[in-house]
Amino acid sequence: MDIKSAEFVKGVIIGKEFWDKNKPQFVFYGRSNSGKSSSINAILNRNSLARPSGTPGKTREINFYDINNEFYFVDLPGYGYAKMSKVEQEKLRQLILWFVDETEVASRTHVVVMDSKIGMTNLDREMLEILESSHSGKVIGLLNKVDRLNQKELSASLKKAKEEIPPFVELIPFSAVKKTGVDKFWEIIKK
Repeated sequence: MDIKSAEFVKGVIIGKEFWDKNKPQFVFYGRSNSGKSSSINAILNRNSLARPSGTPGKTREINFYDINNEFYFVDLPGYGYAKMSKVEQEKLRQLILWFVDETEVASRTHVVVMDSKIGMTNLDREMLEILESSHSGKVIGLLNKVDRLNQKELSASLKKAKEEIPPFVELIPFSAVKKTGVDKFWEIIKK
């Protein structure tokens, strides 16, 4: 994919829809520290478009990026940061549910970023259940940080992921650092 332009547009909170509903959205979900921002930058071949927060759990808005003036990449706040209060965790959960269940768009692809070393967490499972029940588009799973695994660990991580991740999710072994899986991502999108 030839990315000619990619720019941050706006951070969104509940009830503040502004986007062009005819532009497709690629929405990135994941635990805090799963590498969502790095994955977005790798896929778009940018160094610092999506910036990870210096403090896990700090991002409280849904960040929109306009790509080629044709579609959006959407970065949701990371879920599951242990030091966040239960009240704050629930606010983030409500923000994500509002976005998935109550907002409109012509086309939405969901991208769940998971750490290959940690594997799928209960929070990732819950997110996938929400996405499956919403019936609102294709779901891709990025098994990120595979560059940190040796061949034996990678093989075990992929085997476990294939056993745990539901069949409606298209799984991609991914490395934001080495850009492993970027071509596969665009290949799936073009289908």
